[in-house]
Amino acid sequence: MNKNLRIYLCAILAMFFWAGSYILTKIVFENQFRPIMTIFIRLVISSIILYVAVRLMKKKQKIDKADYWKFMVLGLMQPFFYFLGESFGLTLVSSTVASVIISTIPVVTPIFAFIFLKERISVLNIIGLIISFFGILLIVFNADYTFDASPLGVGLMFFAVSSSLVYAVFVKRLSYKYSPYTIITSQNILGVFYFLPLFLIFDFKHFILIKPNTELVLSLLGLAIFASSLAYLLFTSVIKEIGISKANMFTNLIPVFTAFFSYIILSESFTLNKIIGILIVIVGVMISQIFKVINKMIF
Repeated sequence: MNKNLRIYLCAILAMFFWAGSYILTKIVFENQFRPIMTIFIRLVISSIILYVAVRLMKKKQKIDKADYWKFMVLGLMQPFFYFLGESFGLTLVSSTVASVIISTIPVVTPIFAFIFLKERISVLNIIGLIISFFGILLIVFNADYTFDASPLGVGLMFFAVSSSLVYAVFVKRLSYKYSPYTIITSQNILGVFYFLPLFLIFDFKHFILIKPNTELVLSLLGLAIFASSLAYLLFTSVIKEIGISKANMFTNLIPVFTAFFSYIILSESFTLNKIIGILIVIVGVMISQIFKVINKMIF
C-alpha cells in the first residue's frame, strides 16, 4: 500500500473511532452505567492494552523524577477533568452537539498557546474561531433564540475543551523529551488512580448491582479498545509522519461521522439550523488550520 494512503487511512480510522465513542458512551449510559464508572472501567482496560503494547514494541521510557509533577498535571487535565466534562456533558446534550463543541479544540488551541506559550497567532486562527463560534450558536439555539441544548451540558463540554487546552501545553513540553507512547500510557494509568476514589465512593455500590448485557460489554470494550487505545496509537503515528498541523485537519471529520452515527444508530433528529451550524463549525476549524498547513508546505 502507498505510504501516504496508509497514513491518511490511519488518520481517518482514528477519527472514525473517536466519533464512535460519543455513540458508544450514550449506549453505555442507557444501560444504567454512570459517567464515573464508565470512564474508570474504560481507562482500566485501555491502560492494560497500552501498557502491554508499549512493552511489546519496546517503547517504554523511564520518567525523570523532576517531571513527575508535569505528568501528574497532565493526567489531571486529561483524562480526569476532560472526561468528567465530556461524560457528564453527554448526559445532557446530544452526541452531535458534544462532538461539534469538542471539534473546536484545534481552533482555540492557538489562542491559548499565544497567551501561555507566546506562540504566533494568525488572522486565520481568529477568523476560524469567530466562524466556529457562530456555528455553535446555530446548533444550540432554536429559531426563536431559545436554547436547544442544556446550558449546563454545553458548559461541561467547554470545560472539557478548556482542560484539553491546558493538557496541550504540558504535552508540548513533555513531547520534546518523551515519546507519545510514554505520554499516553502514563496519562491513562494516572487517570485510573484519579478516578478510583470517585468510583469507590459514588459508583461502586451501583456498579456491583448491574447485570451487564452483551450491548453494554461490547460498548465498553469498544470505548477502551478503539477510542482510548487504537485511536491514540493511530493518530500518534500520523502526527509522526505528517506533523500535528496536517494531522489536526482530520479532526474536522469527527462531528461529521458522529452526526451520521447519531442519525443511524440513535435516531437523532436534525433541523436545518443544526446542519448549517455543523457545516459552519467545520469550515471555521478548516480555516484556522489553513495557515499552519501552507506554512508547513512552504517552509
